[in-house]
Order: sequence, then C-alpha cells, then structure tokens
Amino acid sequence: MTSHALASASFTITGDRVTPDWWTQYFGVQPDVAVTKGEPLKDWTGQGRTFARRTGVWGIDSEKAVRSDQLAPHLRYLVRVLELPRSDLKAHIESVGAKMRFFCYWVNEAGDRVPDVPDDIRTIMESLGGTIEIDEYR
Repeated sequence: MTSHALASASFTITGDRVTPDWWTQYFGVQPDVAVTKGEPLKDWTGQGRTFARRTGVWGIDSEKAVRSDQLAPHLRYLVRVLELPRSDLKAHIESVGAKMRFFCYWVNEAGDRVPDVPDDIRTIMESLGGTIEIDEYR
C-alpha cells in the first residue's frame, strides 16, 4: 500500500429534515460529519456575510479505521459498524425525505484498477433505497 490510500468509503444521510442527533442515537455511532440545515457558516472572506448550511448531513467514513487500497474492506467496515441492513432504515429515510449513499473514493491513475463493490453490499443498498457512488481519480 502506498503512503496515501487509494480507496476509502463513507456513508451519508442527507436532507433538509435530517437531524444528526437522531441518527447518532439510531446507529449508536459517533459521526464524522453532522450538520443541520440552517446552521450558520463562517464567512471566510471576512466580509461579514451571513451563510447557512443548505441541507442536513449525517455520516461516517472508513478512512481512519481501514487500511486498504480496495473498496470492499471499507464498505464491509461501514456495513458492520452501522449494522446494515436494518429493517426499519428505509422507512426512517423516507419519513424525513432523506437520501443515503455510500460514497467511494477510488484512485486509478494507471487506469488498471477496477472498483470492487461486493454484490451483497450492492443488494443491501438497493433494498434500502440507497446508492453507491464511485468518485474515480485518474
């Protein structure tokens, strides 16, 4: 493995009515990102403008916990930590009009690597109404 990981994954729930504290309690996992729609943002330009978060987000990532240049170990870590699938998760997501996804980071500079998303994980996300997205860097 190189000094910079060639793969990682995150699980996020996004939406205007996402309440991060509720999702933290539901999963029993401390998130890596937790923001509520409307939370103020700092104006980094120093011009005193008012900015607010455009949507709510709750998510965790695999980057600190998994050392692998393949996606499967990262995705399996997230599935295990979140205890997926959960029979009531899809209903909770739908009740707040949210979306969920696995977002995968994939470095493929040589163009010879194929992302390894296991079929069982694809099936889990499909059954829950979520998506798997791969952001490939060449």
